[in-house]
Amino acid sequence: MERTLILLKPDAVTKGVCGTVIARFDEAGFTIRGCKMMELSSEILRDHYAHIADKPFYPEVEKFMQSAPVIALVLEGKDIINRMRDMLGVTDCLQAAPGTIRAELGSKEAGKSKMCNIAHASDSREAAETEVARFFEEGELFEY
Repeated sequence: MERTLILLKPDAVTKGVCGTVIARFDEAGFTIRGCKMMELSSEILRDHYAHIADKPFYPEVEKFMQSAPVIALVLEGKDIINRMRDMLGVTDCLQAAPGTIRAELGSKEAGKSKMCNIAHASDSREAAETEVARFFEEGELFEY
């Protein structure tokens, strides 16, 4: 079993599709270990997006990620990191395979299809550990 961090991005929240997305995670057999709605500070965003924080487009990413709250989830399941990335589809909603969350629910608007793509998911076990610790404190994850 492994864990991953999911951030339901501001577009998922404002479109009102969070329940739909979470239902798909449930249907896939994933277990929710933590869940909270939060507004993201510039500091946490710079840390989370450190790999692009020096790019000229980063201010637009930060502005978008602060445009509405996000829902942070820690999900657990067998091979969840790979399975989740398959469920979501590629980053660009316009290129995502039919049936994926991003193809069905993400932005179809050119220029927004890479950023307004419903959710962030950890891309490796190492990233998942770091990201879970970034967004969740001890005592906010549950075993049952």
